[in-house]
Amino acid sequence: MRPFLALALGALFLVIGCIAQPSSLPGEGEQVSGAFSEDLPQVPRGLKVAFIADQGIGDSSRAVLQLIKREGADMVLHQGDFDYHNDPDEWDRMINDILGPDFPYFASVGNHDVRAWPGYQQKLVARLSRINGAACYGDLGVKSACTYGGLFFILSGVGTLGSGHEAFIKEQLARSNFSWRICSWHKNQRLMQVGGKKDEVGWEPYEECRRGGAIIATGHEHSYSRTYLMSSFENQTIASTSDTLLIEKGRTFAFVSGLGGSSVRGQDRELSSMDWWAAVYTSHQGADYGALFCTFNEDRAHCYFKDIAGRVPDEFDLISNIG
Repeated sequence: MRPFLALALGALFLVIGCIAQPSSLPGEGEQVSGAFSEDLPQVPRGLKVAFIADQGIGDSSRAVLQLIKREGADMVLHQGDFDYHNDPDEWDRMINDILGPDFPYFASVGNHDVRAWPGYQQKLVARLSRINGAACYGDLGVKSACTYGGLFFILSGVGTLGSGHEAFIKEQLARSNFSWRICSWHKNQRLMQVGGKKDEVGWEPYEECRRGGAIIATGHEHSYSRTYLMSSFENQTIASTSDTLLIEKGRTFAFVSGLGGSSVRGQDRELSSMDWWAAVYTSHQGADYGALFCTFNEDRAHCYFKDIAGRVPDEFDLISNIG
């Protein structure tokens, strides 16, 4: 009963706090909700995660959420840029209308979310209090670590909002004993996307996640791309070109899933000069809006990107060698 009681009490205190102080937000050292530690399950059992970014409000944005619902996703990890209207109420309403108010939906801040971030963060905190079994620690969506369904993930504002991200990532991954770890943030390095974005994150966050065996999920560029298994992001060193990626400390991959509904952009550079890309899906390849789906089990996962027209331009498997 202890895990259940801890979760219930955490949610109760959060609700009480929100009622007493509607404008309050979690600080860097606070536990936002739930029992964050060994009390939570550390092995996923068929947990299906949808990864999206650069969403917007409109028919395409809703179509992607409908796709997520049809594919039977158990949760969403959103890598920033929500509605582009600075309207947390409208954004939250769109998600609730399609996925429901209790659906597990977690997000990192994007550059287009900064202006109205307190409102967005309050929506995310309120949703977190309604997600049974979810727990987060820290400044939610900016410098936070969360667990849900046996998955461990860091929601970071690196390159966008806040400071001390590299140290936080390193510390949280060192403390984690979860087999599956994900680093989620919005922006990229220039060589970690195939469009026109510049260096905006730095290499250290990528490398800390790699050293800790965490998958790196990003957005910002409105297209889809996935690297091979990498042993260095800064030097673009490929560890394997297999479509079965063995994830371990020191070897992982990064992707951009920025086709959440806002726009579809093209490919700016020749892939012959960027041979670390395993898959690229932009307007040059006739891309449409969609999401990356990964179903996580104890030490294996299956992933595929699917667009709203039903096309699957990328499909691959993962094995976790982190125990």
